[in-house]
Amino acid sequence: MPSPSIRRTLAWGLFVAAAWAAAWSPPQVAVAGAASEPALAREPTWSIPTATAVRLKVEQWPAGSASLTVDPARASAMQAAWNDVAAGRRDLLDTVVDAIGDHEPRAAALVVAMGRGQNPPIEWLDDPATDAFVRDAVTLWLGRELVRRDRFDEALPLLERLEVGDSVDPATVLFHRAACEHWLLKIDEAMESLDRLLERESEIPVRYASVARLLRADVAALEKGSLDHIARRMRDVTRRLDLGSAGPTTREVQDGVIASLDELIKRLEDQQRQDQQGESSAGAGSGSGQGGGGRPMEDSRIARGRGTGEVRKRDFAPGEAWGNLPPHDRERALQQIGREFPPHYREAIEQYFKRLANGAEDR
Repeated sequence: MPSPSIRRTLAWGLFVAAAWAAAWSPPQVAVAGAASEPALAREPTWSIPTATAVRLKVEQWPAGSASLTVDPARASAMQAAWNDVAAGRRDLLDTVVDAIGDHEPRAAALVVAMGRGQNPPIEWLDDPATDAFVRDAVTLWLGRELVRRDRFDEALPLLERLEVGDSVDPATVLFHRAACEHWLLKIDEAMESLDRLLERESEIPVRYASVARLLRADVAALEKGSLDHIARRMRDVTRRLDLGSAGPTTREVQDGVIASLDELIKRLEDQQRQDQQGESSAGAGSGSGQGGGGRPMEDSRIARGRGTGEVRKRDFAPGEAWGNLPPHDRERALQQIGREFPPHYREAIEQYFKRLANGAEDR
């Protein structure tokens, strides 16, 4: 069984290698057979409203009625925007929120604040007095913008509370909800959202359909507790820290990563122990067959040990302390990982050891 120092080195080596491998190795996905899966061939559970129907909703909104538009120039600009939506030159959701912002100052302020990288107040979206159409449209727009900024933790609760059938852009709801669930490794939820989105694969934007296929194939092949799964959780920790989020949730994810690494190392050790036992059993069986017919000793006798009974004392070099991993043990740890994982993991770990030698990594 490896010593505690080797275990510690393996843990750190796997930790660093997994993080680098997540960046070096794009996920291998197979999408050729996805179209034949029964889950994607089921009857659609949602429909896509036309741009004309959405525009009618905007105009029927009491505060958004066209008769309340007092600025002729603004009215002309909105007319041109709707024409661009119909021609596929402008985003539908952006146009809806722009139209709402003409008569709802809080929606307009939210758009401006997000454009400046600020956190706008959104309590008014939960106010019962807020019109349901306005609440849902602005919530969807905000959730989409948060996803674009990698703020998946904040976006998902907003997108989860939206009813797909009532949305002005249900494909955007499902796609961005699935993106959050995929990143946050909510595997079952992501599969469900992606399957629903792909119910209308031929009608949704091509970019949604193409990415959804890749995400579905990727998440279907992801095994919980695998090195790939651990690497993605480490990537999520990095994202959270980059966003300045080092709170309890981030620490919980970090603790989970360490626990998973310990479990992975334990499985490797158990496998190594089983392999060694198998080799010993095979060697013993071979030796007994070549000797005296495999018969045990008839009488017990005291072994005549010829050793001196003395233990050689090791002298530590200046600056050396117990627990530092000797070079040959370090090489053995590298070989251990090299046998179990692809070659680029070894390269990643070797770079990690170089950083240790240079004092660039906290031990």
